[in-house]
Amino acid sequence: MYADLHLHTYFSDGTFSPEEVVERAEQQGLKAIAVTDHDTLDACPRAKEACDDRGIEFVYGTELTAEIDGSEVHVLGYFLNIEDPQLQSQIELFRKARVDRIYKMVDCLNKMGVQMEAKEVFEIANCKSPGRPHVARALIKKKVCPNYEAAFSRFLYNDGPAWVPKTRFPASDAIDIIHNSGGLAVLAHPVLNKRDDLIPELKDQGLDGIECFHTKHSGFQAKKYCQIANDNDLLISGGSDCHGFSKNRPLIGKIRLNEDYFSRLRGAAQSHSAAES
Repeated sequence: MYADLHLHTYFSDGTFSPEEVVERAEQQGLKAIAVTDHDTLDACPRAKEACDDRGIEFVYGTELTAEIDGSEVHVLGYFLNIEDPQLQSQIELFRKARVDRIYKMVDCLNKMGVQMEAKEVFEIANCKSPGRPHVARALIKKKVCPNYEAAFSRFLYNDGPAWVPKTRFPASDAIDIIHNSGGLAVLAHPVLNKRDDLIPELKDQGLDGIECFHTKHSGFQAKKYCQIANDNDLLISGGSDCHGFSKNRPLIGKIRLNEDYFSRLRGAAQSHSAAES
């Protein structure tokens, strides 16, 4: 069995519908997938239905932005109970913060002479979790920038002229929210964080696993993170982080988590759920 446990749809900053994600997963021969849209669960019911039709195991997921020791980290939640009221309430707060962030980024662009209204970004996003990629698409549509890369390199890179930091909350809270909804908390793409020293502290806060296999991880880095996971008694996960065509090429299936690692994740989620009940 091969699994891709980091996939995005157009319910956040991807370009594929849930059904298109599942169709491409089937074409890649994947046996299990997780949809992990940023700060939303809206794609999950449709993706689950499409997976059921194709005999693919579906994992309810999301990706939360959090902070620890001044550093931004992304925490993947797997095997979630998406009907959990606390989870839904927290997700709604995150989405409102994302909308506010768009207004602030557009205001920055206006002050630089780029004429744009927030509604133009929201129309392109057409979802409840808008983000920087949608601002980039708006800049491309208005012919301010020729492509996605230019929009980021000119305006939207971290600490750039139109960059606005995300509203963050403690990583421990993100982990607790995931656990309270019956899920597993996994650190996403650690190589991008450049803070491996934080992993033991995150483990103490309840972190369940590390995304050791990721599109941005070299073979050497994947091996290193597997060793860190084993040293800290953490589960091993992996996914392509596919955003459809928003980053030029669909990556789905490029990273394939093997059956043993996936089974351990599933078993840990089942044990957690049984303990809670």
